[in-house]
Amino acid sequence: MTLTFHKSYFFLTLVLFAVETLIATNLETGFIRHTFGDFLVVILLYCLVRSFTKLAIFPTAILVLAVSYIIEILQAFHLLKLLNLEHNTLAKLILGNTFNYTDLMAYSLGIITVIIVEFKLLTNE
Repeated sequence: MTLTFHKSYFFLTLVLFAVETLIATNLETGFIRHTFGDFLVVILLYCLVRSFTKLAIFPTAILVLAVSYIIEILQAFHLLKLLNLEHNTLAKLILGNTFNYTDLMAYSLGIITVIIVEFKLLTNE
């Protein structure tokens, strides 16, 4: 994997991080906090990986989706409790603390959106 720096992806990463921060700090419940935030987080992670690597679109998308799924599945096994981090606010924010099937769907839809947008951009260049 070759390292590089891609300004556009990094800018998108920063914008998405700001949006995710606003969601996390201002909303406690609801669709935007629990579902749309999960949709956006995989897009953020995708942009972060693409900011610093030359990894192709599809492998990056699969990598991000796999990591997201693994973290979500680990929540079902109470990962934070096993790591003695169940009271750590930052750990709960980053890793989550409750398993939910709808999160897996949100991650999948986020990655599908990324792939569609990326291939649309490639075909329009």
